[in-house]
Formats: sequence, C-alpha cells, structure tokens
Amino acid sequence: VRLVESGGGSVQSGGSLRLSCTASGYTFSSYCMAWLRQAPGKEREGVAVILRDGSTTYTDSVKGRFTISQDNAKNTLYLQMSSLKPEDTAMYYCAASDHVLLGANWGNQYEYNYWGQGTQVAVSS
Repeated sequence: VRLVESGGGSVQSGGSLRLSCTASGYTFSSYCMAWLRQAPGKEREGVAVILRDGSTTYTDSVKGRFTISQDNAKNTLYLQMSSLKPEDTAMYYCAASDHVLLGANWGNQYEYNYWGQGTQVAVSS
C-alpha cells in the first residue's frame, strides 16, 4: 500500500493550493479517505474526510474554504484549499481507513491504517 501526496508549497494569506494523493496497492474506493495535518508543536488533526458512501465532513476551521474530493478511476484524493490563512500552515497527510468512522472519530489519527509521507503547506501573512 502506498499513498503519495503532492501539491504543497508556500503561499500568501488568501491564496489557494490543491493537494493530491495518489493511492496504490489496495481498493481505493473501499476505504475512507482523509486529509489530516500537523502544525509544529501541535497534535495531528483531521481536516476533511470522504466516507465510503461519498459523504464528506470537515473540521470547523476549514468549512467553506476547503473541499475534499476523490477520483476513483485515478485512485486519487484531492484537497482544494482556498482563502488560506497563516493558521493553515502545517504538514498535510493523506490517510486511508478501513474502520467504520463514527461521529468525530474521523479526526482521530489512530483510526487510519495507511499514511502518505506528507506535504508541507506554508501560508504567510
């Protein structure tokens, strides 16, 4: 199983980035797919998730600014990030889970079986 992220970088506040995560080695559509992030000195937190039924959930701080999507034909997960803020600065990770993610569990890093290496996002003011 392999997850490979790309698309991170440095932008100014208000800018946009699109992260991509290409998966291989498992049946992509049978897993819940998520983006999590970790800022220096902070715990890893859930940003957004797509559940097996296609429904999506976002952490409150990114609602209305970020959009998670996936292309099952390409085994690729995306995170479109707009109106970026300095507090969005973090290492962003793609992750896959074969668990049943109930309620707020989707944001718990320990619910995920597979991880990418991460891609850095830096937003300057």
